[in-house]
Amino acid sequence: MKILMVLTSHDKLGDTGKKTGFWLKEFAAPYYVFKDAGAAVTLASPKGGQPPLDPTSDADDAQTEATKRFKGDKAVQSDLASTVVLSTVSADEFDAVFFPGGHGPLWDLSEDADNIKLIETFAAHDRPIAAVCHAPAVFKHPKGEDGKPLVAGKAVTGFTNTEEEAVGLTEVVPFLVEDMLKTNGGVYEKGADWASFVVTDGKLVTGQNPTSSEEAARKLLGLL
Repeated sequence: MKILMVLTSHDKLGDTGKKTGFWLKEFAAPYYVFKDAGAAVTLASPKGGQPPLDPTSDADDAQTEATKRFKGDKAVQSDLASTVVLSTVSADEFDAVFFPGGHGPLWDLSEDADNIKLIETFAAHDRPIAAVCHAPAVFKHPKGEDGKPLVAGKAVTGFTNTEEEAVGLTEVVPFLVEDMLKTNGGVYEKGADWASFVVTDGKLVTGQNPTSSEEAARKLLGLL
């Protein structure tokens, strides 16, 4: 069982002068779900090497069992510091792909040609694809074999407009995940803000927010 995790390489939060990147919990919780199930996990990012960590996700009040475990795990820290360059990755080598969120993917993974091709290849071969929180941004451009947006007609979720409003970044982000999924024909569903909510439609798994990370990973495993 081989799972690819694709992280952002983007570290600028629009024009705010603040940093962004991937959200620690959204990486750590799924990573350990996969590893504890015996999966071989490969980490990739557009630029390779160490992906930027959103500093807010590493604050004291954001720590979880998974993030604490990560901080004591030198092996995964080393793997994370040396992610492979996304353009060198072949979808054929993996059984499933998982995208952790954080605001970074809104800027790079959503527009990255290699990532778009990767997602379309996984979909064409009916292999599981999962994305959580802001990472459903990666479904902005991929199309299905019918030429329609990959999410068209599919039940999906992702970071809600009200959650984005709550963190004060509605005017900073390049687009709102909820709006984009709806524009692309996705049948958008949501639970309560900040509560775990995961939607599975065929081989597509989407989670609404950071709290949904572990459940989304378990749903992906269930498809393998």
